[in-house]
Amino acid sequence: MLARKYTYLLALAREKHFGRAAQQCHVSASTLSAAIRDLEVELGISIVERGQSYFGLTAEGQCVLGYAQRMAAAQDDLRQRLGGMRNGLHGQVRLGVIPTALTLVAELSADLAAENAHAQIVVQSLATDQILRRLRAFDIEGGIVYADSAEHEDLHFSPLWREKHVLLANDGLSATAVSSMTWAAAGRLPLCLLTPDMQNRRTIDGVFDALGLHPLPVIETNSISSLLAHVSTGPWCTIAPRSVIERIGQPRGTHVVQLTAPEVVWETGLVTLALRPLSVATEALRRSAERVTGANRG
Repeated sequence: MLARKYTYLLALAREKHFGRAAQQCHVSASTLSAAIRDLEVELGISIVERGQSYFGLTAEGQCVLGYAQRMAAAQDDLRQRLGGMRNGLHGQVRLGVIPTALTLVAELSADLAAENAHAQIVVQSLATDQILRRLRAFDIEGGIVYADSAEHEDLHFSPLWREKHVLLANDGLSATAVSSMTWAAAGRLPLCLLTPDMQNRRTIDGVFDALGLHPLPVIETNSISSLLAHVSTGPWCTIAPRSVIERIGQPRGTHVVQLTAPEVVWETGLVTLALRPLSVATEALRRSAERVTGANRG
């Protein structure tokens, strides 16, 4: 199984502090530091940039960390595979989900739970960059992202949902008293949007950029629920996936306006690591994704 010194290295990389890492491993800071030094002697390299405090890992240390992460993931997979031979998938299945897909992911979670009664499903709201980073560090087993975010050789994408975005506006905003409007017209309205670090915002900006428009939102937030609350409360509007409104419920005092010219469809789905052999959790996630896709198309 995973050597203790590699476990200490993983904790140090997470905590970025010798004392906190030692606490997490239930040892003294001197014990943890000595184990890291033993590992350096064993491998003949420097792993940690040392000074008065922790400065990070050397390039060689980052390489060792990558191997340690893969070993830890393999160890977890072995436990799950052995447990699965007895009674189905056991342990945690961790999913990072972009905020705009948090309502949709319930379909995937429900299928996964139905097929794996002993699995614990952990769903976290994360930005796309965080999802991909944590996936590659084996901190999560899968993520829900936009299709264009998963176009990398080390990733596998299973398409799940295709949908349009709509304008959600406060009833008091007279300029939105129509059944549909163009994206260009929407760009001139007082908008509440997700922050620029969110992939949903970047895709919306991409549509406006193609039209030669660069609207400045009145309000920015990294929370979908905050967007809906603002639109329900003040003379603002937002652009959001139709599924968010359908599944959460349309906020009081708001109405939906269809967006046209251009007609834009976004595809979201499950992203997992393109590694062979597949881990037990990855196999289970992909099977659930296939069933959900089949049910939606059927």
